[in-house]
Amino acid sequence: MASTVSVGGDHGVHEDSGSTNLIRVILADTQAIFRAGLRKIFALEDDIRVVGQAETLPQTQSAVTKFSADVLIFESALVPNPVEAVTELLRQAPQLKIIVVTPVSDEQLTLDLFRRGAHGILSREVEPEVLVDCLRKVAAGEPWLENQAVHWVMEAFRGHNLRPSGARPKVQLTPKETLIVSCVTQGMKNKEIAVRVGTTEQVVKNYLRKVYDKLGVADRLELALYCLSHHIVDGVKPPPVPVAAPDAETAGTAAAVGAAAGASAGTATSSVHASCSDSMTLTPVAPEKIS
Repeated sequence: MASTVSVGGDHGVHEDSGSTNLIRVILADTQAIFRAGLRKIFALEDDIRVVGQAETLPQTQSAVTKFSADVLIFESALVPNPVEAVTELLRQAPQLKIIVVTPVSDEQLTLDLFRRGAHGILSREVEPEVLVDCLRKVAAGEPWLENQAVHWVMEAFRGHNLRPSGARPKVQLTPKETLIVSCVTQGMKNKEIAVRVGTTEQVVKNYLRKVYDKLGVADRLELALYCLSHHIVDGVKPPPVPVAAPDAETAGTAAAVGAAAGASAGTATSSVHASCSDSMTLTPVAPEKIS
């Protein structure tokens, strides 16, 4: 059997039973006593195993890379900006489900964490049986919020936003950012946007990432809803698809076809337009490129 050891200050070892229903957990918390307490709680459950531990963000990032885990229990106080940390961890391990443990219930933090992809949010005073229930539900793909947090999220959802209406800073987008956002609101993909604004797909992705951070949105849908509701792209029209010049091979083929057609036409009408046949030419038309 393979053993798994912790990352960081704790060095507990757990044997993986190999069960297909086993929930593999990484604990990321600044307090060793809290991690030890969670290990004791989970040791009583047949379907839960702690496979890694961490007490800093770098150790957490190392753990999610080193260990194959289903759920990360992450203390919000472990970093100055837990929202950005959750975003980065999910980018690093998209399959991972994250339960964030907060010192106290906080509306703004709850909404930001939930919007950025946290699967469960709990206060530190949670009862052990509630934590175990939360862990199992999150591992099964269900979101978990405490009653007050559910109320906050529902109220924010009714307002078509996962942040309170007055919480977003007023920001100015650059002309290029505005142009790209206008394309997003029209449902265009990054590849099409790149063609229209004359850049690369990767540059479009970089611009969108900056816009997400500026506006405090998580994805294209929320970006579009926010920009439409705040009239950010009113009057901004996406640029048309540029007319691409034919490449050498296409132009040569078109010229050959045109020449053949001209020769045929000249032969067929030589008896009627003999005086004009020497000066007649056909201009090949480049085939339209479908992007």
